[in-house]
Amino acid sequence: MRVVMFGYQTWGHRTLQALLDSEHDVVTVVTHPRSEHAYEKIWSDSVADLAERHGVPVIIRNRPDDDELFARLKDADPDLIVANNWRTWIPPRVYTLPRHGTLNVHDSLLPKYAGFSPLIWALVNGESEVGVTAHMMDEELDAGDIVVQRAVAVGPTDTATDLFHKTVDLIAPVTIGALDLIASGRTEFTPQDRSQATFFHKRAEEDIRINWDWPAADLGRLIRAQSAPYPAAFTFHRGRRLDILSAVVSQGRYGGTPGRIFYREGEGVVVVAGADARSGRNHGLAITRVRTEDGRELPATEYFTSMGGYLTSHPQA
Repeated sequence: MRVVMFGYQTWGHRTLQALLDSEHDVVTVVTHPRSEHAYEKIWSDSVADLAERHGVPVIIRNRPDDDELFARLKDADPDLIVANNWRTWIPPRVYTLPRHGTLNVHDSLLPKYAGFSPLIWALVNGESEVGVTAHMMDEELDAGDIVVQRAVAVGPTDTATDLFHKTVDLIAPVTIGALDLIASGRTEFTPQDRSQATFFHKRAEEDIRINWDWPAADLGRLIRAQSAPYPAAFTFHRGRRLDILSAVVSQGRYGGTPGRIFYREGEGVVVVAGADARSGRNHGLAITRVRTEDGRELPATEYFTSMGGYLTSHPQA
């Protein structure tokens, strides 16, 4: 089939590489300009560079809604558009242009975690598995019929970086498997159960600010979800920002006020956590490694030279 590819960052790069390695003919690539957004500088393999190395025409757009782009797509005469990590709305006249429509590849197990940063949100929420879905595009974002879907388990210590590597390896088999079904003449696929649909926004600094009212298990997942190279989850100590690089749920149960720096346990320093911490039934969060405002990384047991005081969500006056 003649394929136009819409994509960006490493997800788009892996999709394009899979298409180039297949029997299908990539006739045009559309990608975004480089971005300075913190999350878009991560996993930033260039779709444009890969296409140009293979002699595929490249079109750079923030939004694919202008007449010139539409004319070039029409001239390309695609059988199918394949999209992965395209960051803006694709209008109906574009996604319905190819003979077989548009296939979107999304890194979640749709209908859950439509939208942005699905791996991070899924890890924060304690999901037992994540995956990749190829679905036909329609008028609602990430809502079309599912063509191929594959899942991988979330391990007890997995970080978002681990889950990225697990799921990015699914892109090629999911994409090419879906194209093979479409090329075989299949036109009926699995409708999504919209009663199970969830939609998430882009991550921002407010999403990585630690709230000590959260249970320790939830905070532990947040810290793993913000593993390097993502921006680290952070708190404040004595008015200064403190990045929390690693932490585990404490073995013991600790009562008191959320955010209290309480006790050395093993290789960590336990901070009281949970809105109902006063009950004494909660585990704490044992912080094991931190990074200070000046960029120093060190074990928590070296940073916290004495117990007492509080970690807070905002600088204290």
